Amino acid sequence: MTIVVEGRALTQDYHIRSGLFSKASTVRAVKGVDFAVERGKTLAIVGESGSGKSTLARIIALIDPQSGGSLKVGGEEVDIARRRLTPQMRSKVQMVFQNPYGSLNPRQKVGDVLMEPLALNTSLPADERRARAEAMLAKVGLMPEHFNRYPHMFSGGQRQRIAIARALMLNPALLVLDEPVSALDLSVQAQVLNLLADLQEEFNLTYVFISHDLSVVRYIADDVLVLSKGEAVEQGTREALFANPQHPYTRQLFAATPVTDVAAIRARVERRKAARLARQNA
Repeated sequence: MTIVVEGRALTQDYHIRSGLFSKASTVRAVKGVDFAVERGKTLAIVGESGSGKSTLARIIALIDPQSGGSLKVGGEEVDIARRRLTPQMRSKVQMVFQNPYGSLNPRQKVGDVLMEPLALNTSLPADERRARAEAMLAKVGLMPEHFNRYPHMFSGGQRQRIAIARALMLNPALLVLDEPVSALDLSVQAQVLNLLADLQEEFNLTYVFISHDLSVVRYIADDVLVLSKGEAVEQGTREALFANPQHPYTRQLFAATPVTDVAAIRARVERRKAARLARQNA
């Protein structure tokens, strides 16, 4: 068993001043959270708005330093407040954000978006960077002609595929996905979830998946961590938590959230895809 990312007693404090001359008060957004994710597995972090999900995600993605506790990536202790990240460590962890319309530079062509991480972090020549970018476009289900198009020419689902492709350009071990399908309609959600599942299997990727949508969590997660007001109130396997949640907050959260049959949506998407291919080959 290989642990890709592990947190122990992680905390995150914010100092807030209500007025120019008032004393700053401290708000603890994440309160001593523990977790560990094995290689090739998906940990879903769930909770209502303000529970600390995205705050914890930014710590795991090495964007924000934690206020306390320990974070290890690939067995190596990481604390970006005390030690600058090496390019090797930065390449191990990548993040896909919620909004596919705002996460891509509208002035960059898709090919440039994909090649930029390689230009900044490797010494690969331009032709090899292009070859890798074109190969990754194909991996996420896009076409060679998309290489020279701008983001505004794509749908939301296609833009999220581009964002996923960009995140994979440096061959990371861990992807942190912060509500990556919440801005998409249900049928497109299923397509992107299928893509994430296929990429995880092909590249043995590890995911930390932030979501408020329990249907999506039930579909993609191996393990689930439930946050309430910054505190981990329950965690366990997906099967155990959905079958028999123990904490009152978890039961309340599950009861209040309608669960859509995402598996059925996936099946419909696959049937449509098969029918389209059959027509093309007829």
